[in-house]
Amino acid sequence: MPQRIQTLAFSGLRPHKLPWGYNEDHKDCLSMKSFIRARLVGLIEDENVCYFISGMALGIDQICADIVLGLKEFYPKIQLEAAIPCKDQIRYWPRQCRERYSAILERCDSINLVCKEYSADSFERRNRYMIGKCDILLAVWNGRPGGTGNTISYAKAADKRIIIINPLEPSESDGFLTYEYDPVNQ
Repeated sequence: MPQRIQTLAFSGLRPHKLPWGYNEDHKDCLSMKSFIRARLVGLIEDENVCYFISGMALGIDQICADIVLGLKEFYPKIQLEAAIPCKDQIRYWPRQCRERYSAILERCDSINLVCKEYSADSFERRNRYMIGKCDILLAVWNGRPGGTGNTISYAKAADKRIIIINPLEPSESDGFLTYEYDPVNQ
């Protein structure tokens, strides 16, 4: 009997909260990308994770979306959904960030606009939507309060499996400090 397809959602820090900022060519960023890519390959091959959801925010959301799009060459069955909090999400972003966002959207398998107009809770509603749809949350988080921490709390309350990668803890030997929460095995 074929294994059920699993869905993984991404949540993570914005560039200003990452040690390397916007410099994705920094050695620690490159190391983290490689670490996440290897983790996703394992989840695809071993656990039938074939559907991915990105909230499309600057930083980790888009880094992970790019990784998934790159993996589609080797795993054509995987799909990427963009969960957009509101149509004005990119309104004040710099031009190069808007261009990257648009390039990712063009390659997504599906796009879901969670809220038509911006409201104070658009991003929270997007995060709750992703948690409601996923089996696993992969979060890149530094342990500080914010949207990613809130999304992790939603995932715990919904008894979702959570993989947390701390970008402040790179290690040349093991990758990054990772914490896993699995409600089935807790």
